[in-house]
Amino acid sequence: MTATPMFPLGSVLFPHMPLALRLFEPRYLQMLAGLLEQPRPEFGVVLIERGHEVGGGDHRFGLGTMARLIEVEAREEFMAVVSVGTSRVRVDQWLPDDPFPRAEVSIVPEFEWEEALADERHSVEALVREAIALMGGEPDVELTDDPVGRCWQMAALAPVGALDAWRLLGSATLGDLLETTKRLTAEAIDTYRMDSGSGGFD
Repeated sequence: MTATPMFPLGSVLFPHMPLALRLFEPRYLQMLAGLLEQPRPEFGVVLIERGHEVGGGDHRFGLGTMARLIEVEAREEFMAVVSVGTSRVRVDQWLPDDPFPRAEVSIVPEFEWEEALADERHSVEALVREAIALMGGEPDVELTDDPVGRCWQMAALAPVGALDAWRLLGSATLGDLLETTKRLTAEAIDTYRMDSGSGGFD
């Protein structure tokens, strides 16, 4: 199998979501140089289980997302990189750093849209937008027209921590993704309202 460049992060990248990075470590600048030689430059993004983004020595989860490079800009002290999440991947084997992290990965098949989930998708989207507005964000954020992509974007926008986001990324079915996004978002709304002293749901 081909070695895939990997980028461990302290947050989860979901399919259909943008990722902006500032690359300044020599190992990742070398990774970027190699990517720019490819006709379709992609690298894997995985959540760090223990450790830090800078310097190496981290422990990483084995499920992540491929990121397709779409924009690169040289700045004075770093390279500004914009990518977008594509397919989920599972790490089959970590390879020695060279000098950046590398792994052999397998693509996780994308979900197929089921029209029976349309009502649940609308319900989850309304709840996520409610949570965003409640917590001071912009609830009218635009989402893709692709129904599966829209589900991933709602999961990415849900007010959850990195570990819960990683669990969402590992959903076995599209129905599971929607159900878990809804449950975690409702719990976050409840917690926020209790912490702010406004009680539970109206």
